[in-house]
Amino acid sequence: MEPHSPDFPDALPVAAPEADLRAPDQPPPVTPPGMIRGIGLWVRDILVAIVTSLLIITFLYQPVRVEGTSMLPRLEDQDRLFINKFVYDFSSIQRGDVVVFRYPLDPTKSYIKRVVALPGDRLWIDRGVVWVNGQPLSEPYVPEEYRDTVSMAEMVVPQGMYFMMGDHRCISSDSRSFGPVKRSLIYGKAVFVMWPSKDAGVVR
Repeated sequence: MEPHSPDFPDALPVAAPEADLRAPDQPPPVTPPGMIRGIGLWVRDILVAIVTSLLIITFLYQPVRVEGTSMLPRLEDQDRLFINKFVYDFSSIQRGDVVVFRYPLDPTKSYIKRVVALPGDRLWIDRGVVWVNGQPLSEPYVPEEYRDTVSMAEMVVPQGMYFMMGDHRCISSDSRSFGPVKRSLIYGKAVFVMWPSKDAGVVR
């Protein structure tokens, strides 16, 4: 007797192909014209903003590099910052402004210092304390460890000139040694430190 074996079909049924549900000759999806126009306007606005920013930075601001430590603690050696080149064409220089000017004894060099007295101010320094017009000048930007005990006789700042001092009073070479600075030598106001990131921010 031959061994019994189960019956297997010779072939399995083949599944019918899925029907193509897309209508014949159906065109691909089309992006609405309004969306294309919206994207174009968005790209245009971005480009305009970038170009405008570059123009403002190029013509209104100038990048400079700090060399030295006379403006510690706010400005450190090798800090990169922007100065506003035209702000004093529309507004006056104020006490406390940090400005860039050409060194009076060698105009090929530039210094960055703080304005402590204006034209016509009566100024003297008593053991490191700056007095202006009979009042001690409030200087929160000068920490105690950066102060000195140097005194200076009373003077009146000449018209058209400004008395400059560095915030690190112990080491700064400033108007105490080279005298007040002519307005014509001042060419910018420090406004923003851009690098390094730990120092980034508005200059006050």
